Amino acid sequence: MSVTVRVPAKVNVQLAVGAARADGFHDLANVFLAVGLYDEVTVTPADELRVTCEGPGSDQVPLDRTNLAARAAELLGERYGIRPDVHLHIAKDIPVAGGMAGGSADGAGALVACDALWGTGASQGELLDICAELGSDVPFSLVGGAALGTGRGEKLEPLAVGGTFHWVFAVADGGLSTPAVYREFDRLTPVAPAPEAAPALLEALRTGDADALAGAVANDLQPAALSLFPSLSRTLAAGTDAGALAALVSGSGPTTAFLARDADAARKVADALLASGTCRAARVAESPAPGATLL
Repeated sequence: MSVTVRVPAKVNVQLAVGAARADGFHDLANVFLAVGLYDEVTVTPADELRVTCEGPGSDQVPLDRTNLAARAAELLGERYGIRPDVHLHIAKDIPVAGGMAGGSADGAGALVACDALWGTGASQGELLDICAELGSDVPFSLVGGAALGTGRGEKLEPLAVGGTFHWVFAVADGGLSTPAVYREFDRLTPVAPAPEAAPALLEALRTGDADALAGAVANDLQPAALSLFPSLSRTLAAGTDAGALAALVSGSGPTTAFLARDADAARKVADALLASGTCRAARVAESPAPGATLL
């Protein structure tokens, strides 16, 4: 018997970052939007806990207990007195180390899959508690759609989305460490105001207005990501020159995100980005997308 769960990538249409807290985290106003790029996590009973992975970038995915999928199985097992003797197989399609929460998605996927395999009957609240223990982005990977994340991003408020948004994601050659990007943010921003979600952005999501959303997207980590990975500026310029309504670094990067007017425009932007030679791959996707889903 095995259970497979599909989990989406995310883009941060707004990432407002406050000053570093005493615990080392930062207070955030993080507007998440799930997008239709997915990993799949399959869980099968085994003699011991092990992780395998396939797909683009799989050679960069840890296969030990530092993998969030393995940690998810352990934490759920601890809560219900179950030995986490499972084989976790991850089929990657979300860019690895790209600022699109691929590792967080795998943690949420493993949690839902193990819950189904073991029949624990955990409530969504219990699963969200475990997700928050796993990492700041993991709760959103569970619920999907659109949400405002506060605290360090783990406290979620669902948001209404009034239409479909079309995106292109340019995958960079290389990765960026999220902690390193935050350290650079702290260096560049010695005084950070309290983070707040922009009313204009929330209204653009609610009405499904791509032009209004394009004028409101923002990422406070973008200057830090560009400082550490300067060539991303050329990728952003290439997408803008190709007609993207907006261009920004996705989360802590180095994946860059481009909002397009419609599906045809998205394909044109993707083709232009590939032709520019400024990225390794260009992926087209729509949002919002559902959260962790049993297949």
